[in-house]
Amino acid sequence: MEKIFCVVGRDARQLAAAQALRREGYTVLGAEGAGRSDYILLPMPLEAEAADLARILRAAKPGTLALGGRVSEPVRQAAGAAGVELVDYFLRPELACLNAVPTAEGCLALLMQLRSRTIWESDFLILGYGRIGRAVARRLTLLGGRVTVAARSAEQRACARAAGCHGVPLTALKRVLPNFDAVVNTIPAPVLGRPQLECLPRGALIVDLASRPGGTDFAAARALDLHAEHALSLPARCAPETAGELVAHTVVTILQEREGRTTP
Repeated sequence: MEKIFCVVGRDARQLAAAQALRREGYTVLGAEGAGRSDYILLPMPLEAEAADLARILRAAKPGTLALGGRVSEPVRQAAGAAGVELVDYFLRPELACLNAVPTAEGCLALLMQLRSRTIWESDFLILGYGRIGRAVARRLTLLGGRVTVAARSAEQRACARAAGCHGVPLTALKRVLPNFDAVVNTIPAPVLGRPQLECLPRGALIVDLASRPGGTDFAAARALDLHAEHALSLPARCAPETAGELVAHTVVTILQEREGRTTP
């Protein structure tokens, strides 16, 4: 029996996800089709649209499964009130892993756009060496950049060294920051406060990839004449078609697992 997806939202990522779901054999409707659908694909992040989403969820038929990314508590409550099961697909590790690719490419695009030097033979400091930190570091080194990774974990610093980067502990930030005019932060914790920012050269660029509120004191950065970019949702901004396809593939995998099937 043919299954129906209601795809909520008209941004480029949602449109690409809808196209990918059609290719998988699903019938895809817009928000007006919530009452006829088996599944509802909600936009990401789910933060500000709680009122509209609550209306859509209330229109869903019993047994409908909703899937969204970075689900906020108001949206989760709205789904519960409507009797709709809600799954957060952004919690899937495979999506987090693959999303690191467009995030890293978007970061490189910003570094090239906002600096007046090549990546080749430039020095970069990356804070954190998780999925995104590794993806950014690898691409910078492949383009000839000289990369230093600051991380709490000795294992992460060792992995960075093994990948051709320098590794320093986060406790050494104040000592090493004066050597860099380009910093990429991936740590979702306050690591670049005013004391650290004061160590950077005037005019230095900070690209903060961490989720809100980021790891940078942005007000202090402005006061110190530093250029700090909080680069949120880079996959959707820089590669919406890829981002939408990744979401659709993750959602299809979730449905296949729930039905006891495996992903080819």
